[in-house]
Amino acid sequence: MESLFSQLCVLGSSLALITGLILLWRRGVQAYITAFRWQSWAITAVTLIVAYFGDDHELYWVAAALFVLKVMVIPRLLTRMAHRFAAERELEPYVNTATSLVVAGLLVLFGYTITRPLVALSQLPTRAGMPLAMGLVLVSLFVVISRKKALTQVIGFLMLENGLALLAVLGTYGIPLIVELGVFLDVLMGFLVMQIFVYHIHETFESIDVEQLNRLRH
Repeated sequence: MESLFSQLCVLGSSLALITGLILLWRRGVQAYITAFRWQSWAITAVTLIVAYFGDDHELYWVAAALFVLKVMVIPRLLTRMAHRFAAERELEPYVNTATSLVVAGLLVLFGYTITRPLVALSQLPTRAGMPLAMGLVLVSLFVVISRKKALTQVIGFLMLENGLALLAVLGTYGIPLIVELGVFLDVLMGFLVMQIFVYHIHETFESIDVEQLNRLRH
């Protein structure tokens, strides 16, 4: 039973990481939003798996909050933003697609390296998924700093938080409901602030390319 538990956690974490890589591979904003929704599905599933095998009933509420906020609400808001701005494709990122995928692979390997001591010391059945969660955190951070479009950066930030949430669930074998609710509120407030930021960029420059902010220097 523990072996099945571990395999399911690894499977869910792998799917979450793969959806994160889509932001480096694809160019369309709608593909990014779909990837975020599927990633949130995967993390919700991992949370439910941990709740079931760990007999932690609070995690069911956490999974429900994940589903409502990250599978339903935020993707709809992102889609509305994309339609509002007729969001441009990420045609010329700071780092091209081929190089981005190579860097992402190196970041995943780095994630395995830095979590190896923790995995070796841990006795949790969820420990095998932790390097994948760390890889997702690093890849999402790379998305934020390597893409030009503000909306892409917002999605990268949301995926970064997904990676942290996944790492917390796997690394602590479940997190208290009150802590996760606090994190959800922080994410929601951060998303709303970034939404306002994107609207201001678009209204000022008629574009959501953050490079336009360089004009303010002159």
